[in-house]
Amino acid sequence: MTKMHESLPRAAHGLGVVFFPAFDWAITPTHPEREERLLYTQDQLLEEGLFDIPGITEYRPELAAWGDIERVHFCLPDVRRVCTASHLASAGGALRAGRLVMEGREARAFALVRPPGHHAMRVTHGNRGFCNVNMEAVMIEHLRVRFPRPDGRPLRVAIVDTDCHHGDGTQDIYWNDPDTLFISLHQDGRTLYPGTGFLYESGGPAALGRTINIPLPPETSDEGYLYVMDNAVLPLLADFRPDLIINSAGQDNHFTDPLANMRLSARGYAELNRRLAPHIAVLEGGYAIRGALPYVNLAICLALAGLPTDDIREPDWTPEATRQRREVSDYIRRLCDEVVALYRRPPARPTDGREEDGFWVRHKDIFYDTDMLREEQEEGYRLCPDCSGLGRIETRSNRVERSLCLHIPRDACPTCRALGRDAAAAASRAGRYAHVLCLDRTEDCLYVGCKKSLQKRMLVEI
Repeated sequence: MTKMHESLPRAAHGLGVVFFPAFDWAITPTHPEREERLLYTQDQLLEEGLFDIPGITEYRPELAAWGDIERVHFCLPDVRRVCTASHLASAGGALRAGRLVMEGREARAFALVRPPGHHAMRVTHGNRGFCNVNMEAVMIEHLRVRFPRPDGRPLRVAIVDTDCHHGDGTQDIYWNDPDTLFISLHQDGRTLYPGTGFLYESGGPAALGRTINIPLPPETSDEGYLYVMDNAVLPLLADFRPDLIINSAGQDNHFTDPLANMRLSARGYAELNRRLAPHIAVLEGGYAIRGALPYVNLAICLALAGLPTDDIREPDWTPEATRQRREVSDYIRRLCDEVVALYRRPPARPTDGREEDGFWVRHKDIFYDTDMLREEQEEGYRLCPDCSGLGRIETRSNRVERSLCLHIPRDACPTCRALGRDAAAAASRAGRYAHVLCLDRTEDCLYVGCKKSLQKRMLVEI
């Protein structure tokens, strides 16, 4: 393949590529999530002359602030124990991508960053699924604060997660958020980590139908993913009408990936992104470091820029490598019909949990597979007629004793605000919890229990 700038026209869509390979961070030297994961991608993009094409520009990440992380996560025992400098840079790369688009400097942006983040939940005690911090959520909530809509309406966001593994962390964060549509296309949880992401997981009491899971059978290929895009994802997006579309651009559904069983090709990724046309893409998984990531990332960049991808040649590709069996195709057609029907007619109440004392409550047992931690959670959302409801989480792990985390949502009514602050103050005075945290999104501040009192800390100054 010749250098692309010698034969390609100017990009149809201005594209900003934010690159941060995190050469100083790895789980272990031999782990799939290690230093050289993006090294070959960097070489490929430079060799092909991607940044010589008019309209495609490389950017460096900024550093996210601690408050950016705490706006999304309850980090236990504290944010500096959970989040490293590499995580701040990776999240900062996503922030840079989001701001490029929101400021009108680029039409689209791709954050090619690591470590990844979509398994990191609202409460985070450490690393699970290679993730400590949810990069997309940190970016989205930063943008909601920095770029408020003139009409006062919350920024309406759709997240389309195409990683092979279910984005359980993103789902957890936005489970009860009516302004965020989360769609996850992933290998069926009966066959792959984290074992979640089924059709019935459709959202919390204030956001029923806002969580859409599309569990695909192993060996789904380009054909299947594009069918899902045309017959489920795009119709749902057209109905939801988001202000922003975000692609959690995991690449472990490539036919050569060692951790999964799917059959997507680089051209398939390109066409998926061409049809989805996300404003922002953020890299998630993908562990075929030499044989897939350089070609897939190149393909995504070209597709986002509106440039042809026909000349991309993958070294291990054959027609058989990405062929989809008829039974897989038939299953996917039926699945799409079910997905659309569920979106249009969501259940009257969440399918997991129970009503208790005016809250919708669910118990969660969470395993941090990287750090070998077990967490127990009792999570509840107030069933409020005037807002999405105060969130209350009791959590403990074999690293952190029982702690209380309260979430006052962006749209909180005066009653839920008062209940949240009063509960935090009472819990702090009682001294029964190791940690008391109350995130108040109406003021963009965090209350921290300290010596039987509450200390108020404003989050990032914008």
